Amino acid sequence: MRLAFMGSPAFAAPALHALVQAGHQVAAVYCQPPRPAHRGQALTRCAVHEAAIALGLPVRTPARLKRDTAEHEAFAALALDAAVVAAYGLILPAAMLGAPARGCLNIHASLLPRWRGAAPIHAALLAGDAETGITIMQMDEGLDTGAMLLREAIPIHPRATTPELHDALAGLGARMILQALAEPITPEPQPEDGVTYAAKLTRADSLLDFTRDTDALDRQIRALTPWPGTSATLSGEPLKILAAIPAEGHGAPGQILDPAFTVACGQAALRLLRVQRPGRPPTDGAAFLRGLPNWRDVRLS
Repeated sequence: MRLAFMGSPAFAAPALHALVQAGHQVAAVYCQPPRPAHRGQALTRCAVHEAAIALGLPVRTPARLKRDTAEHEAFAALALDAAVVAAYGLILPAAMLGAPARGCLNIHASLLPRWRGAAPIHAALLAGDAETGITIMQMDEGLDTGAMLLREAIPIHPRATTPELHDALAGLGARMILQALAEPITPEPQPEDGVTYAAKLTRADSLLDFTRDTDALDRQIRALTPWPGTSATLSGEPLKILAAIPAEGHGAPGQILDPAFTVACGQAALRLLRVQRPGRPPTDGAAFLRGLPNWRDVRLS
């Protein structure tokens, strides 16, 4: 089948590899343009761009699509059977959605209609969902509102993290898109009830509020590590919280209860296993506390 692939982050790369290995002809790969990254702010290609280069595939990186009629025409000229979209990062206009013979198929990392939007993996963990999965969707002009072709669930284990769930779903999506292209499937409209939205994450989501209960804070740390990360304030200085587990304990929210770096929450407590000060390497929580002789007198906020 003659395809375009449209994706940007590491989540999308397994699907691109799977399509090529299955013998599909990928006429073009669309992804986000290189952007400044890391300390040196050097222009850096996204994961899909790097994968496409390694596979010898042509890459297009338009900065926008909505009013770019030349890009619309170039896309139509590819004479595609279908386009596969996975976390691309740009909204496709109607002119592009309707260009391939079979339209545009999206690999979405949730069980639609739950968690439409930009951050479905993080949202499922934050909410404490028991399961998530992949939906292969026939794209329309709405925000993840298209009819469903395939839907498959996986359980979310009690200590699951975003990186673990991300990798599991990326592999599942790669397998399911091959199935969706290989079989004639009747699209099924999404149900009207049960719709939820996963907003784009920002660094404002990082701050831990110790007046919340332990389970909510634990989910926040597992969901937002490594990005945008989670942090608290200790003696006026930010402290990154890289890993933690729920623990027994009671006290004023933010109070450090013992040398193991157990911190009181609104309900029960949280043991901080790994932390990091600005400009310092990550360190074991208890070891960090040993270097803080006045820990009984300080509070996290």
